[in-house]
Amino acid sequence: MNKWKTGSRQVKLWSSILAAMLLIGLLAGCGGGGNTAGGNGGGSPAAEGETSGDGGGKVNLRLYTYGTEEAYNWKHTLEAYEQANPGVTVELVQLSEKGDTQEAFKKLDLEAASSAQMDILMFSDAAGYAQRVALGMAEPLDDYIAKDGYTVEEDYKVDTHLDGKVYALPGKFNPWYVLLNKDHLEAAGLPVPADWTWDEYADYAKKLTQGEGANKRYGTYFHGPQAGGWMEYVKLLLMNQPQNADFLKADGSSNLDDPNFRKSLELRVRMEKEDQSSVPYTDMISQKLAYRTQFFNESASMLTIGSWMNTEIGGTDKVPLNFNVAVAPFPKNNPEDEIGLTPVTTDYVAVAAKSQHKEEAYRFVRWYTTEGQVVQGKNIPAWNGVSSEEITGIIDTILAGTKNPEKVDKESLVNTLMASKASAIIPPSSYQAEVYKAINEEYEKLILGNQDIDTTIKNCQERVNQIIESNKK
Repeated sequence: MNKWKTGSRQVKLWSSILAAMLLIGLLAGCGGGGNTAGGNGGGSPAAEGETSGDGGGKVNLRLYTYGTEEAYNWKHTLEAYEQANPGVTVELVQLSEKGDTQEAFKKLDLEAASSAQMDILMFSDAAGYAQRVALGMAEPLDDYIAKDGYTVEEDYKVDTHLDGKVYALPGKFNPWYVLLNKDHLEAAGLPVPADWTWDEYADYAKKLTQGEGANKRYGTYFHGPQAGGWMEYVKLLLMNQPQNADFLKADGSSNLDDPNFRKSLELRVRMEKEDQSSVPYTDMISQKLAYRTQFFNESASMLTIGSWMNTEIGGTDKVPLNFNVAVAPFPKNNPEDEIGLTPVTTDYVAVAAKSQHKEEAYRFVRWYTTEGQVVQGKNIPAWNGVSSEEITGIIDTILAGTKNPEKVDKESLVNTLMASKASAIIPPSSYQAEVYKAINEEYEKLILGNQDIDTTIKNCQERVNQIIESNKK
């Protein structure tokens, strides 16, 4: 069972932020505000606990989200829920018109510190979820879940426990996977992988690499790291572990002594320097290469990336598709490992701790993260109750929005999504950015040929331990 833990340092950090937020709340209360984010009707929000409608006891729930109408199909989804639940209306509070999660978090925090009615909250990542749980913004859902008779780790592909409690249920399911140029595979006599390891991935990359110089076609493209970003590509063999799938453990201590950190570095060096089957890091930096164009322009035959690409793999006006594309699961470390473990992004849908309609809010959260995901039809659900036929239907809808859906091997895409499941995602510590920066700098020395792997690991461990110690003071 995947259990996430928030460290005491996180709680202390966010306690100080909470104090600042409470001050903002007092100021907002004096000003009579509370509609910072703005509802979908543009009017003043109902006071806490107030019902709306014709006076017949109807309940109005306020849903705070960063998700846009285009990406989440809200109008259709909320209408479907209201039709199935007479007496309940769901008011959409749009926190960012362009879906900017950082803007949305800032507005959400202001609303939480005000007197605004809040019932349902959506968090865009594990860090935002953990941080706002530490601030007391989300209601524990364990009693509701026990009453309904299910467990999160069995009903969903993402386990959302924090300190042994559940504060949100997962909505969409965006696992990482591998995009492949199917035409290149067929020319090389290679089948579409349904279950493979990183060694097999490297072998595919060698066989798919062709040519020399400016016209060389590489077997794969790894987009990162870059200035501390896209660090996934430095921990490829860490990310598919059931536990400890990051540079830091859940308690904030270093995980760099994990053998799979070394193996991740060895894989990158082997593929770029020895096999010369991966686009050179120097080219990526100097030419400011983009992963979409590297794959869609057929400069690289494989791309390891997140399944947010589902909406693009059939080609778009901006980046057309001129070949057949297939999808494979995130590679395993060893043949005997469980298939499908991969980094995953999701929506964390919570009941607001200050809601006066917690039961009704929970009912919506449970519906939205199960049947509602199918109704919404925009994303693959994290819910295990969805059938392969329903996923196929959602994929059909998604691909229909692309230019050439017929060029996508839909069967490989559906099979990959059905097999994928989340590793234990660890909420980032307050010093994660420092850790990423240090590891990125040491990795660059390695990949540019300025130090060996042993020195790189030693320097990473020393620098990360110094960062951890300095943050204990």
